[in-house]
Amino acid sequence: MQVSLETTQGLERKITITVPADAVETQVKARLREVGKTTRIDGFRKGKVPVSVLEKRYGQSVFVEVAQEQMQQNYIQGIIQEKVNPAGAPFFEPKNMKRGEDLEFTATFEVYPEVALDNVEKISVERPVAEVTDADLDNMMVTLQKQQASWTETDAAAAEGHRANIDFIGKIDGEEFEGGKAEGFDLELGQGRMIPGFEDGIMGKKAGEEVTVNVTFPEEYHAENLKGKEAEFAVTINKIEAQELPELNDDFVTKFGIEEGGVDALKAEVKNNMTRELGQALKAKVKEQAIKGLLEAHELEVPKALVDQEVNALRQQAMQRFGGQMDASNMPELPAELFEQQAKDRVRTGLLLGEFIRTNDIKADDAKVKEIIETQASAYEDPSEVVNHYYGDEKLMENIRNLATEDQAIEMLLEKAKVEDKSFSFDEIMNPKQA
Repeated sequence: MQVSLETTQGLERKITITVPADAVETQVKARLREVGKTTRIDGFRKGKVPVSVLEKRYGQSVFVEVAQEQMQQNYIQGIIQEKVNPAGAPFFEPKNMKRGEDLEFTATFEVYPEVALDNVEKISVERPVAEVTDADLDNMMVTLQKQQASWTETDAAAAEGHRANIDFIGKIDGEEFEGGKAEGFDLELGQGRMIPGFEDGIMGKKAGEEVTVNVTFPEEYHAENLKGKEAEFAVTINKIEAQELPELNDDFVTKFGIEEGGVDALKAEVKNNMTRELGQALKAKVKEQAIKGLLEAHELEVPKALVDQEVNALRQQAMQRFGGQMDASNMPELPAELFEQQAKDRVRTGLLLGEFIRTNDIKADDAKVKEIIETQASAYEDPSEVVNHYYGDEKLMENIRNLATEDQAIEMLLEKAKVEDKSFSFDEIMNPKQA
């Protein structure tokens, strides 16, 4: 076998391999003998068909089959010989595929880039710091009360926190439009569910009143035909309801599965959950900052084959999300451009973080593995059962070890980077859009 390797452009490589004709022919003859053992041809007993007959009938197809196998096998030997690390599958192109002559072919593929982590110390990270305060806990308890609240009809004028039951008809240029009409629609005021300005026209009004509300659809509105359009809504207010919160007492607590300890026990459990969720959110934001800094500090060309794999993975994830609302099989394939930048960033992150892990010889620490499992298990009713389930499943454990290794890499990265702590409130971390 003769092998030559050349760089075509960027990360692309082309390997040219020549396989001696006699090596291919030996395989063809052996394959024909195997075919002869099971082939039935009129006039001959099974397994007794002459090689000349087999050659005439199957020789060319067997040769093509063997040649394709030889390309695969010799390609693997060739990249091992040349010490290259392909990223993705190769594209084979036969140059000479005639029986009796040397088999010559090329294989074009991409290689992994050389990764140099030269600028880790230049990375700047803003590390968010937050805690669960008594006020945060009080707000969460009110949220739980609202989840169990009842609504009572009132003669009061509509205000934030009230629920208005309304009929409405929307028109643009005097014409009704699709989706602009409803009857008996419940609208909780202050939640921002409707387009800007719609709730303003209802505030201060009472049951039985009819009002005209003029609004302009936002330019980013999801319906193309309504973007930026001015609309007029004729609104009838059927009734106004006030929200009545249940008392914080033992009866309320039992609705959350707590039998002993009353309100204090519920508050303790809620605070534990808030603290756990806040910790996970802070950890995710720090990781995001560290990875962003890593990407900004290191330019890196990435193999198209790996980007394509990530694009397909992201596309499948998006299709699965849409599939929960509609039949994904009937949906058109989402264009690759939607995911390309995210896919490139994911590939670059994997290569850079992988090199950081390799050069620093980072391996999953048993204590870190245990910490991750126990944190995830704490969200369940019986944490010990979840912990045992993890330790009894090697595939799950491998995933956890990978998470632990990545977490340890981020921790070491932060030790080397320039880190500045910045304080945030609970809501700013957990509900950034509302904060």
